[in-house]
Amino acid sequence: MSQEQQKRPQQHQEEQHMSTHEGGQQQQREPIKYGDAFNISGDLANKHVAPRDAAMMQAAETAAFGDTQRGGPADVMTTAAVINEQAGLVGRGDVTDIARSQGVTITGTRVPGASMVTETFAGQVVGQRLQVASEAAAAAAGEVEQDKLTIGQALEATIQTAGNKPVEYSDAAAVAEAEMRATGRNVVIQGGYAASAHSAAAYNTGMISDENKIKLKDVLAGASSGFPTKEVTRADAEAVVHTEQRNNLNLPTHPGGIGTSMDTAARLNEDDLR
Repeated sequence: MSQEQQKRPQQHQEEQHMSTHEGGQQQQREPIKYGDAFNISGDLANKHVAPRDAAMMQAAETAAFGDTQRGGPADVMTTAAVINEQAGLVGRGDVTDIARSQGVTITGTRVPGASMVTETFAGQVVGQRLQVASEAAAAAAGEVEQDKLTIGQALEATIQTAGNKPVEYSDAAAVAEAEMRATGRNVVIQGGYAASAHSAAAYNTGMISDENKIKLKDVLAGASSGFPTKEVTRADAEAVVHTEQRNNLNLPTHPGGIGTSMDTAARLNEDDLR
């Protein structure tokens, strides 16, 4: 079951712009780009989906799961690459330069009874879903399966997608909003995760090199068990996303950051994909 950060290439075929040559008899289709297939930004969004890129993702999913995932990133990329190749817009051996240098990563964050699986292509998160463990495996591990993702689990999942991001005040504000919604209290808990995040953000402002700054993985470790077990709701996610944006001069939430993880968790809970 999945909640992928993607659009379908078939939808793009209907929406893409067509340039008509003089006389209106010949039309040239624009190639499907990564920004058309996935909800991403940056340089990758403007790159054409290429056949060898899709093959790279297929290989990674097969190695991780034993096969490609239906409706997953590899499936979407393969469809887009085939459309581009059939239209003569890319060659069979084409590969995106960013993909060649950064490759594919598939990571998982363990939560009770399941794992949050994140697929990253060329440095961009292209898919995130919950892989549920069997009841027998969960019982053998001494885990209790939950019905929904909690706020703490969503925050700890951020370590996999943006764990090396230096903590900023927008991150600290997002953690504080999440903490208040988890505890039901309108105050930051002394010594809690939000307080640690604010201290980290303050410390980082005095650091020039990112190498010396405190990262999200440092302040969010253990959040799954450290927060009250409150399920993530749509209202929780929207409040955290809004808080992160309001405290960020660049306005958008960080890709794969706290707001994104909360939004993904809320969607998974709404769709009952567990």
